[in-house]
Amino acid sequence: MPFIGCASDGQVGRRDAPKSASKVVIVSAQDAQKLAYYQAEEGLGALAPRGWYCFSTYGSNGSSLFVSSEPIKSSELFSVDWKGFRGSVIQVSTLNGDTSGRFEVARIIARVFPAHRAFVDDVLAEKVEPASDFPAGPFLTDRLTYHGTYCVEYWTPANTEGLGSESRLKKSDEPISGVAVLFGEELNLAYAAIRLPRGSVELGPAIVRQLRYDVSSLPLD
Repeated sequence: MPFIGCASDGQVGRRDAPKSASKVVIVSAQDAQKLAYYQAEEGLGALAPRGWYCFSTYGSNGSSLFVSSEPIKSSELFSVDWKGFRGSVIQVSTLNGDTSGRFEVARIIARVFPAHRAFVDDVLAEKVEPASDFPAGPFLTDRLTYHGTYCVEYWTPANTEGLGSESRLKKSDEPISGVAVLFGEELNLAYAAIRLPRGSVELGPAIVRQLRYDVSSLPLD
């Protein structure tokens, strides 16, 4: 399967795309003909349709890889005025639970990981952000499938606020699917938001499955 290196920019400046890497990928032979593996220097990689474009951002809070069917303007990712992706795109973020990323981790935990509510309570005790920024309970229209207390797959309907719209993907006429996985001693978060073109929706499960495998291979600390 092709490996596609992705350029990135962030806390210590721009980084070139990695040239090559070896990677274990778990897909069917049929899906393998349609997918490539995209990865930047920082964070997790992602399976995505061949021929797409990619770029990654990184900082003390973690990193986010974006793979889109359309060219990505890196300047937009850092603009306060940009509203997000409207088309077909995959976002894979790795958020650190022991840095400034803890606020984003806590927001997702409050929504879909009730067994780990203590993490949210610890963040609230800091009194940096108000409790209203961490609403409890899932979005009403989301469909959730749990794999234990550390992993949940989700589906957010079209034009609806949900776990999918917690990403850089704007609401649109197409649904957003994905997965959220807690890992590590500090409760870091791996999060994916996936919006595929209608002719490629069947690739979604393979993308999620590979992300879950990649997370399981990460160090625990």
